Amino acid sequence: MKQLVMNEIDSGQRLDKFLGKYLSEAPKSFIYKMLRKKNIVLNGKKADGSEKLEAGDEIKLFFSQDTLEKFCGKTREGAAGNLDVVYEDEQVLFVNKPVGMLSQKAAREDVSLVEYLTGYLLENGSLTKEDLRTFHPGVCNRLDRNTSGLVAAGKTLQGLQLLSEAFQDRRMHKFYLALVAGRLEKPAHIKGYLWKDEKRNKVLVQQEEQKGSLPIETRYTPLACSQSGTTLLKVELLTGRSHQIRSHLASMGHPVIGDWKYGEEKWNQRFRKQYQIQSQLLHAWQLEFPKQEEKLPNLAGKTITARVPLEFEKVLRGENLWKQVWGENKGDV
Repeated sequence: MKQLVMNEIDSGQRLDKFLGKYLSEAPKSFIYKMLRKKNIVLNGKKADGSEKLEAGDEIKLFFSQDTLEKFCGKTREGAAGNLDVVYEDEQVLFVNKPVGMLSQKAAREDVSLVEYLTGYLLENGSLTKEDLRTFHPGVCNRLDRNTSGLVAAGKTLQGLQLLSEAFQDRRMHKFYLALVAGRLEKPAHIKGYLWKDEKRNKVLVQQEEQKGSLPIETRYTPLACSQSGTTLLKVELLTGRSHQIRSHLASMGHPVIGDWKYGEEKWNQRFRKQYQIQSQLLHAWQLEFPKQEEKLPNLAGKTITARVPLEFEKVLRGENLWKQVWGENKGDV
C-alpha cells in the first residue's frame, strides 16, 4: 500500500489529473477501474476522480510494489546551474534569464531554463524528487534565446496557474528596454497585424488583417538618443506575440540593434565591431503588478526588475545613453 499526503504544490487540481501524473504509465481506464474498486481511496472514502485536492488530503493506493513500479515511471531530473533569481515567495519566482538560454526545450536533448529551475528548487528544498512525479515547474512567459530578462515561473501548481492567468488577462504591465536604429523623440502607441511564416520562423507585420494574422499592440517611450543616431526605448508589450517587439519596430524602420533576423546589417556590423555584441539589445526589464492583486497578494503593487546585462550596459555607456537616463548609477537598474 502507498500513502500520499497532498501538499500546497499539488493542491487545486482534480484527483484524476493528479493520478494521471503520478501513475504516468497507467492507462486512464486502469485508474478509473481502481477508483471504482476502492483500490484507490481519498481520505479513506471512495472517490470518482472529480474531487478537487487540498493540502492535507490523503490518498491511499492499495497496489503491490511491482504494480507501483510498473505504472509510476521515472521522475524528471533537474540541471545544476546558477540562476539569477530576482524575486521568490512560496508560490512563484522570477528569473533574470541570460542571453543564450532557452526558456523551454525545443528538442529532447536541450537543457532549458525549466531544467535549471527544477534543479534550483530541488537544491533549496522547495521540491522533492517525489513531488516531480505529479508537478513539473514551468514558466509563464517565454523569451527568445537571444533576449535577456524576466521570466516568471510557478513553484506550485496554483502559483503557476494564477501567474499564467495574470499574463493572459493583462493585469500586469510588461516593459522592455530596446536599443534601436534611428532617432525617436516622441512616445507612440502602434498597432498592426502579425502573420507568421512557419517555414522560415519569421513574422511579417502588416496594417491590414489577413487570414491567419493576429492583432498586435506595442507602446514605446524614448528614454535617450545618442549622437550616433540610436535611441534607447522603454517598450510596453500590450500583446505578447512571437517576435512582436523586434518585428514591429523593424517594420517602422527602427530595428533593434544586434537583431540579425529583422535588423539592418550595417548597424549590426558597426556595433559588433565597436562593442563585440553577440545578440540583440533587447531586455525584458520590468513587470508591474496592480495594487489590487487579490489572487497573488504578495505581488500587489510590486515592480519586479531584472538588471540589464553587462554587454547591454557596456553599449549604453559607450553611446552615452546610460548617463542620460540613470546618471552615475553603477548598474542595478
